[in-house]
Amino acid sequence: MPATTLASRSGQPIGTSALKTPQFLLLFAAMLVAAAGNTALQSVMPAIGREMRIGDFWVALAYTSSAILWVLLAPFWAEKSDRHGRKRLMLMGVGGFIVSMALCGLILRAGLLGGLAGTTTFILFALARSIYGTFGCATPSATQAYLAARTRRSGRVAALSSLSSSFGLGTILGPAMAPLFVLPFVGLPGPLIAFALIGLGVFVAVWRWLPDDSKDLRVKGVREGRGAAMSYPSLATSLTGASVVAATAPRSPRLKWNDPRIRSWIIAGVAAGHAQAATLTCLGFFIIDRLHLPPSGSEMPISIVMMAGASATLAAQWGLIPRLALGPRTLIIWGALIAAAGCLATMAAQGLYGIVIGFGLASLGFGFTRPGFTAGASLAVPTAEQGGVAGVITSANGIAYVAAPSLGMVMYGLNHDLPFVVSAVLLIGLALWGRARLLV
Repeated sequence: MPATTLASRSGQPIGTSALKTPQFLLLFAAMLVAAAGNTALQSVMPAIGREMRIGDFWVALAYTSSAILWVLLAPFWAEKSDRHGRKRLMLMGVGGFIVSMALCGLILRAGLLGGLAGTTTFILFALARSIYGTFGCATPSATQAYLAARTRRSGRVAALSSLSSSFGLGTILGPAMAPLFVLPFVGLPGPLIAFALIGLGVFVAVWRWLPDDSKDLRVKGVREGRGAAMSYPSLATSLTGASVVAATAPRSPRLKWNDPRIRSWIIAGVAAGHAQAATLTCLGFFIIDRLHLPPSGSEMPISIVMMAGASATLAAQWGLIPRLALGPRTLIIWGALIAAAGCLATMAAQGLYGIVIGFGLASLGFGFTRPGFTAGASLAVPTAEQGGVAGVITSANGIAYVAAPSLGMVMYGLNHDLPFVVSAVLLIGLALWGRARLLV
């Protein structure tokens, strides 16, 4: 939904929102830059690791460590936006992104130039990334809360859905822009420096033009607008609506993941998420090895494949699912089978075109499975518990980043085809299990 539905083209608030269009765009940009910068990083890290001759496993571990911090701390910051002010937390999150990306870019550049040893480089890189995992996760919940507090209940879901779409858009823009910033004077870390500068521009714009809300927190009614934790922004990010539900549904106690009403759906989501995270982590290294590419110059093919995957995921969720009107059970079963076929096609591909088609097919399937398990879990509980189940869904989306990337790289070290084969077997098993156990 375009921002002009929330505010008039003249810039004056209309309808259900008290925000002017430029203010909405500031919130959108704060979310967009995180997802775009993160996926841009993913597209160049395999090449950087190979250039520095660091083991693939350690490269993957270094840049996925921030995901674990995000998963742990995102709910914490979501609870703090009312107490400390939404704009302040937004600036803290964007500031964490800027500092992290800038430090990572400088550290990696120093390592590539020989100023730092490879091991030292990646230890420092992991520490710098932890800044983003620790503070960057405050941005989504703060922007949601800011928007929700200025939007009437009747239009809040539509407004927050429009804002959340920035993550999906960022997964396309990040890989698309990354090769443009690999310039001679900065080399492969160029995209990190570029997105730090872009983030700085967003920070200044938010600080300068977004009205401060700290005083509004004492006004009755404004506190009702709140944000929710969102999944870690990456190519695997897709629009499930869980954070929107959590931000708009009545507050309710958080459900346990093993609640019998939602247990099967959560298991399905965790299984599909592990298959997706494992294959995604290996993707860049697989492209370099399968196409026999030198590290420098591999960022363009990697970006093309990542863009194809992100586009397929969004095509599934923005185009196919609304038109096909498939139920949650069907989305899980067919999504898992399509993703399994895509994993096997990617593994069998011998050229860039084949990898693009294979990974695009896998991403299309994953674009079905995540909304499938989200909708299934949501339908399994009454309205009063929607906020609680949304929190479980967000946690389930994040669990895959704890172990799957490392497991995927261990398998990749044993055999380059193994992560894709194991993921395909897991997905086929999920489809068969879902046919027997899922009821909606």
